[in-house]
Amino acid sequence: MATPIQASKRYYRRGTTRVLWVPTIANKNAPTRAELDAGTALEAETGAMSGWQTTSGTVPTPALGSRFTPTVPGEITAADSSLTFWASKDADDVRALLVREATGYIVWMDEGDVPTQTMDVYQVQVTSQAKVRELDQAAQIMCQFAIVSEPAENVAIPAAATP
Repeated sequence: MATPIQASKRYYRRGTTRVLWVPTIANKNAPTRAELDAGTALEAETGAMSGWQTTSGTVPTPALGSRFTPTVPGEITAADSSLTFWASKDADDVRALLVREATGYIVWMDEGDVPTQTMDVYQVQVTSQAKVRELDQAAQIMCQFAIVSEPAENVAIPAAATP
């Protein structure tokens, strides 16, 4: 009999997940605690998110000797991605931080900022700050991002520096 996959410890994302805007990271595959601490925590003002995942395409590899067409792994792409924030009536909100054309990193700590847990690091450029205009909804700003390089996925979160 096959061994079952380990049972997950399920969790509710709200109140757990951390998302950071980090202006500079020297090595996205191994961000330092100092680089992460220099970032800005976005989760308290994030009202929605979209994208932030990679997908892999396949390439067909037909052969004359068979009617079956096998495939091999192909390109890796990232979905169009955005974060939607609450707008402030005095305009003192995310618009001052995530300006169009700004470059940096969006860091997702899905299980929280817990050393040895994992994070995903996306190198991005802000492409827009769209004002979401809905009649029966609080005002929001949707920031859209171009993901400019392959994300570093499942990177270990570094421990806090010891004094």
